[in-house]
Amino acid sequence: MTQTAMAEMKGEREIVVSRRFDAPRELVWRAWTDPKAIAEWWGPRGFDAPPCSIDLRPGGKFQIDLNGPDGRIYPCKGTFREIVEPERIVYDGPANEPAGCGAGIPPNATVTVTFAAEGSQTELTIHTLLASEADRVAARDEGFIAGWQDSLERLAEKLGLE
Repeated sequence: MTQTAMAEMKGEREIVVSRRFDAPRELVWRAWTDPKAIAEWWGPRGFDAPPCSIDLRPGGKFQIDLNGPDGRIYPCKGTFREIVEPERIVYDGPANEPAGCGAGIPPNATVTVTFAAEGSQTELTIHTLLASEADRVAARDEGFIAGWQDSLERLAEKLGLE
């Protein structure tokens, strides 16, 4: 059985969002790393993500442009720092972007996504380390946590779990 994504603010600069999926780790990893699959679930309800570009290697870049219900495009881009298939992805948000979380990647933040196999289930954890406490509060207030909770709900639906 899947669960609702849990979120907590830790320390002064961290936000952690996690959710257990009743699906094998390799399936959750593939949904997270395949550009066609990402386009089907990334972003809160009401948003869609046309095909995105992903260069899944250390130093590789990614860009996901979310189309918002308000007609705006919310760019989500970053640079991969570490890829350990199917266990962990580490990436950095862009350094020279305006404040806020845009499409889920706060600027000047490092995001570590872990995929922990627990029997036939996967515990997915998104650990975001922001540059400052003010950046963490701004991300929270701009919908970072709610956006990820909604996105992970959509991911569960894509995986056929809801």
